[in-house]
Amino acid sequence: MAIEKTLSLIKPDATARNLTGKINQMFEDAGLRIVAQKRLHLTKDQAGAFYAVHKERPFFNDLCEFMCSGPIVAQVLEGENAIAKNREIMGATNPAEAAEGTIRKLFATSIDANSVHGSDAPETAREEVAFFFSGLEIVG
Repeated sequence: MAIEKTLSLIKPDATARNLTGKINQMFEDAGLRIVAQKRLHLTKDQAGAFYAVHKERPFFNDLCEFMCSGPIVAQVLEGENAIAKNREIMGATNPAEAAEGTIRKLFATSIDANSVHGSDAPETAREEVAFFFSGLEIVG
């Protein structure tokens, strides 16, 4: 199995409810290591740049407003098949469709305030990790 790195964001709805530790425990319990982490408050321009792939979608502006509504925790997770494992731990985007025991089933309050973001593919992971972290900040 391949050792991968992937981006994980703990979104403003989760940081506002002090869920960072509980969410990180779920990643670590599943065998993922947190090899970089920072808490920050995105500007609307930063949120727009990060989610630029969705610029033409109807939810883009609401997503950017939400992502700059409070602090987030950006982190790099590392482990065997980290991208797929992270997505499994997060659960479906819509918490109503998420499997029992997943982050979104446990903590999300809506499809919009769904507590976490994770990269969906190796190329996306590389781009998203580079958006938030320099190579010097990733310590494996």
